[in-house]
Amino acid sequence: MAKKQNYFYAVGRRKSASARVRLFKGKGDDLVNDLAAGKYFPGAVNKVLLDRPFVLTETLGKYYFTVRVIGSGKNGQLQAVIHGIARTLSLADREKFRPQLKKAGLLTRDPRERERRMVGMGGKARRAKQSPKR
Repeated sequence: MAKKQNYFYAVGRRKSASARVRLFKGKGDDLVNDLAAGKYFPGAVNKVLLDRPFVLTETLGKYYFTVRVIGSGKNGQLQAVIHGIARTLSLADREKFRPQLKKAGLLTRDPRERERRMVGMGGKARRAKQSPKR
């Protein structure tokens, strides 16, 4: 996570998703894997979640981002992108943005991962095979 020439760069992660985020100053199109963010993450709820770091820091419309995200499902990828955006914003203005983002819990990486399936558990992580008694 370091400041490049004209953008801020950070990595956001969630489950097995990894999002490489570039945050640019000014106006532009928000892109996720070369698609518009609204097209990649459709729906009003996703739009609100994606804008949350900008709303908290009162920078909506002042920055735009491009993201490369891989792994996991759409929800995990969305959470990884949000984490990456929050990290880049904290790099943009540490004293001003970091306390707000930290208080909202957006800078904390969610450590919960999928539990692997165990041998003898009937194909699931926590399921036990049915008892043959009776």
